[in-house]
Amino acid sequence: MSAPRLRATPLPGIGVQYDLETREHRHLSVVAHRDGTRTVNVYRADDPDSCAQSLRLTSSEAGSLIDALKPSHHSPSLLYTTDLGLVAERIEVAATSRWNGRVLGDTRMRTETGASVVAVLRRAEAIPSPAPDFRLAGGDTLIVVGTREGVDAAAAILGRE
Repeated sequence: MSAPRLRATPLPGIGVQYDLETREHRHLSVVAHRDGTRTVNVYRADDPDSCAQSLRLTSSEAGSLIDALKPSHHSPSLLYTTDLGLVAERIEVAATSRWNGRVLGDTRMRTETGASVVAVLRRAEAIPSPAPDFRLAGGDTLIVVGTREGVDAAAAILGRE
């Protein structure tokens, strides 16, 4: 069986559309919007140019779908593991979080857990290596790296169950 062909088409001002034809000759597409959202489209079997279903996903929902399609661990926010025993995980700061509007250093996350925040995803922007004076906002997704125990403790500090 040959590898599936994925075609990318730039959509100026919108993002990029990825089209895939399955082995059953079904047409699927995903529009990766500039704001981080995704639109998944499934086309009719009898007319591959007619969209039968369209579903708009938030960036968090799209991440969960990716995890479901290619699971590497039981955690839906796990990014990867290594032979060194480290994990990188996405942890979202809720709008109602006590940390919303406060600086990262106030969490004492690295001191208390040994885990490090290596980036913050805010809307369609990535902020690498945020300093302790970086102000957190509801909806931010922190990329946290550490041991499994450290990342779990960091998630607890941020209020995720």
